[in-house]
Amino acid sequence: MKLNQSILVVDDDLAHRTMLQKLLGGWGYDVREADDGSSAIDAVNKRAFDLILMDIRMLKVSGIEALEQIKIINPAIPVIIMTAYASVDTAVDTLKKGAYDYLTKPLDFDELKIAINRATEHNRLKKENEYLKERLGQKFDTQNMIGRSPLMVRLLETVAQVAATEATVLITGKSGTGKEMIANAIHYNSQRKDAPFIKINCAALTESLLESELFGHEKGAFTGADKRREGKFRQADGGSIFLDEVSEMSPAMQVKLLRVLQEREITLVGGAEVIPVNVRVIAASNKDLKKEMEQTRFREDLFYRLNVVALQVPQLSERREDIPLLAQHFLEMFAAKNKKKIKGFTPQSMEKLVKYAWPGNVRELMNAVERAVVLSRNEYIDADELALLMAENPIASGSGQLSLPGNMPLDEVEKRSILEAINSCNGNKSEAARRLGITRKTLRKKLDKYESAG
Repeated sequence: MKLNQSILVVDDDLAHRTMLQKLLGGWGYDVREADDGSSAIDAVNKRAFDLILMDIRMLKVSGIEALEQIKIINPAIPVIIMTAYASVDTAVDTLKKGAYDYLTKPLDFDELKIAINRATEHNRLKKENEYLKERLGQKFDTQNMIGRSPLMVRLLETVAQVAATEATVLITGKSGTGKEMIANAIHYNSQRKDAPFIKINCAALTESLLESELFGHEKGAFTGADKRREGKFRQADGGSIFLDEVSEMSPAMQVKLLRVLQEREITLVGGAEVIPVNVRVIAASNKDLKKEMEQTRFREDLFYRLNVVALQVPQLSERREDIPLLAQHFLEMFAAKNKKKIKGFTPQSMEKLVKYAWPGNVRELMNAVERAVVLSRNEYIDADELALLMAENPIASGSGQLSLPGNMPLDEVEKRSILEAINSCNGNKSEAARRLGITRKTLRKKLDKYESAG
């Protein structure tokens, strides 16, 4: 994979440039060199690079000047700036002008490798997501359906196939994974897309109210029924109906729904007339209906009627490679909504997002990004602005999770997370740093700080 990735190294220091050429070449990259910012601009005009590693201080054209021109020529190329003269102001300035990351000389090779991998992977994710949207059509470009992980690619390809049919669909998955978005995609990419799409949450109503909502009622059918009312199935005639949390239906309602699926007809509550309906049923549940069926809480015949096509929506923790794409999508959406000029996340804050457990799935990520956008005062959301979020819920750390009380000071949360990671790696600090998403150098600094504090 790396053999197809090209890196342009820009540095007027021949020795440093040669060292990087050998190092990156040894890592499998196709390395090209430029000895000045003007040479780098010429090179970018001639070909597309996967990444540019550029010094900031050069005699003719500086790295910052070259960065501005490169971003005009090809804004998609990630640029990592190097300098021996590190300062906060310089770092902020380069990020404002479009740099992907900022490294100080002498380079920490572990840190360099992480930064390059992160930058090239981010670029690849963007390209693959654009390709996926092209294949599936813009109707699939919805909030909770962004993704290029193998699980999501397979799911979306199945959705594309199923949408064109008349099959009943059962969507399962944990709360917050995006089941309703999948239902939307199925309906709006079907032949019924111009007909009504009616939704109802089966868990939100009592048995009697749910029956009336679904099938309608005649005048006088019960106290308060002062006129005839059409139900959701009649409203959805010719289109689709989405039955969310279908597992919460009572046994009596399950029997009535089964009849509708078998006979394609309904009877109003308090009525005798049999009314035919032409409705496609899409159902969803956050429970395992097979287990519910085995424990006699859900009818076996109804399960098989609903489960003509089964779609399982993965949890966010099962598709972590989609988190950067989702986070950036939500950031752009909420930045526009709140009229804030926020461009993205710092590499450190993105690492926190990717490492976090996300028990609330995509819905929790969306809420977290919205809160960060609302509270942020910078152009890039940094790790400190996400730190409180990370302290409030379980933190992903390697193969397990570390559960921490929400009232614990942030420094202590960080300390415990790091020590737990080292312990789970049997004292292997390099592996612990990898799992935490930080460099070994950063890990060493933090451990030194804890030792000096006693």
